[in-house]
Amino acid sequence: MSGGDAGAEAACFTCHGLQGEGDGRAAPRLAGLDAGYLHRQLDDYANGRREHAAMRAIVRKLGDGDRSKVSAFYAAIQPAAWPVEAGNPAGARLYDEGDPARGLPSCASCHGVGGVGDAANPPLAGQSAAYVAGQLRAWREAKRNNDPLGEMRRVSRLLSVAELAAVSRHAASFPPHPPEARATSPAARRADPRNDVSEPRQRAAGSSRRGE
Repeated sequence: MSGGDAGAEAACFTCHGLQGEGDGRAAPRLAGLDAGYLHRQLDDYANGRREHAAMRAIVRKLGDGDRSKVSAFYAAIQPAAWPVEAGNPAGARLYDEGDPARGLPSCASCHGVGGVGDAANPPLAGQSAAYVAGQLRAWREAKRNNDPLGEMRRVSRLLSVAELAAVSRHAASFPPHPPEARATSPAARRADPRNDVSEPRQRAAGSSRRGE
């Protein structure tokens, strides 16, 4: 509410709402998201794996303890009701089925039926189409580099402009779900370099490329 060391103008609620509901546009819903996932995103704004000048400036004023407290605060909030957007057949097909002929997996295979998320991937339910589309573009343009094994970068580059818009609108048609017990980005794994496409994979001594 106060912005802490970042100042009152940087208070979280000014963009993300009093109940963590987001602004329906570029600022995402935070309420009910997994605490480990939220903490990881704060870390990645600070280290540059997610590009966002305002968030980087704010987060770099928060120590690890403060990041944990902010993450736990939002994770505990029951997501508020929020107007959802109308789905569309093209987006629904991509979300539910993908396009095997292009090697495009379904969104549901990672983010769950209805956008509920799973133990490794955040929920999309309750996010705005503008936010989802913005993140897909960020991965496509390498402005976001914190997806495990680079899967989101690969997927985003397989989507046409029209498909990106359609699947984002469909994801925004899912209402938010109550917080669930997920183990997304646990503390012990947040620093694992295998979680970052921006970091080269390490090979064991004496290994060869043929075995990779």
